[in-house]
Amino acid sequence: MTLHFINAQLIDPEAGTVTRGTIRVEDGKIAAVLDDTAPIPGDAQVVDCRGKYLAPGIVDLGVKVCEPGERHKESFRSAGLAAAAGGVTTMVTRPDTDPTIDSPEVLEFVTRRANEAAPVNVVPMAALTKGREGREMTEIGFLMDAGAVGFTDCDRVVTDTKVFSRALTYARSLGALVIAHPQEPILSKGAAVTSGKFASLRGLPAVSPMAERMGLDRDIALIEMTGARYHADQITTARALPALERAKKNGLDITAGVGIHHLTLNALDVADYRTFFKLKPPLRDEEDRIAVIEAVASGLIDIICSMHTPQDEESKRLPFEEAASGAVALETLLPAALRLVHSEMIDIATLWRALSFNPAKRLGLPGGRMSVGAPADLVLFDDGAPFVMNREVLRSKSRNTPFDGMRMQGKVLETYVSGTCIYKAS
Repeated sequence: MTLHFINAQLIDPEAGTVTRGTIRVEDGKIAAVLDDTAPIPGDAQVVDCRGKYLAPGIVDLGVKVCEPGERHKESFRSAGLAAAAGGVTTMVTRPDTDPTIDSPEVLEFVTRRANEAAPVNVVPMAALTKGREGREMTEIGFLMDAGAVGFTDCDRVVTDTKVFSRALTYARSLGALVIAHPQEPILSKGAAVTSGKFASLRGLPAVSPMAERMGLDRDIALIEMTGARYHADQITTARALPALERAKKNGLDITAGVGIHHLTLNALDVADYRTFFKLKPPLRDEEDRIAVIEAVASGLIDIICSMHTPQDEESKRLPFEEAASGAVALETLLPAALRLVHSEMIDIATLWRALSFNPAKRLGLPGGRMSVGAPADLVLFDDGAPFVMNREVLRSKSRNTPFDGMRMQGKVLETYVSGTCIYKAS
């Protein structure tokens, strides 16, 4: 039996187009992209999209699932359900777990658990150095054989430049992608907010936006020296953008991403020490937010991700300086990202290129495309459906979202993985 999606607004992020049409799915893959006049076989299963958007599922680069070690914060089951409800069909998971995912044995355990529990695709990243301690590189070749699609120490910067350069050189020889967190580690150590008048008035430890620029400058020099494939996990300041642009123009194999919270919130949202707004890197000034949005619109910043970081109530219900950093965002990624479309800062095809096509392309994954032969990982959504975010209904085990109580627009109606419906809105 074939599956036909009819009366859909088809988003093709690769071509940058939105057209009305029909999708035919066979054997879990897109078999044809047709116009609305194409005949539908009598035995076909039909999904009437009623003029809503149908797009490739989101490929979310940088999701933290707390298995092994901290299942009370997030499991593959709960993260997978949250992802499905948020239109995320592929989670690219981080290695900053307890213990760290730094050996083939731990990676194979995580992969097995993900395949058993999560309804969405899960592809893992592994640590760049053992224990994420920045002293000794991991067995990158063996970890690639076990399924790792990238190597990162997450928010722990490798401070020893010699160790980092050796890891980049070895990764280059294997064609591995290195994902780094561009920050000058000494300046940013212990910082809770971005420096400025607001931070001074609140009496909070702060870091200059220049720390990001300094960290990126160092990494770019090492990429130029080693020729490695490199991705900056979060570029959040205007000061870092010229260096990124120069590196791309010079032909370096570099891409950059940004978390959804840095595109939709700013430093003032911390307000009266609200710890759900404590992130790493910290929220930036409005001028930085606007500059980063423009960089996404122009393609300078390639990828938008959730940077999903579950934290339990005990680690957030603390004084701001002591509270854990991070926020959940698997379910809020789509409506938050649509704020950029509703405000006419980014068109929806460009947005989807950053959410789906670009991360899949960078990681060598088959998804993120609305073309024949691509996996039928699809999301059907209503971009204008209004709702008030209530964190109590989130499917994640941890519910540390800064969007709690906010008015939002955009609801996922159905999510499909390999042509099978894994989520349907009630």
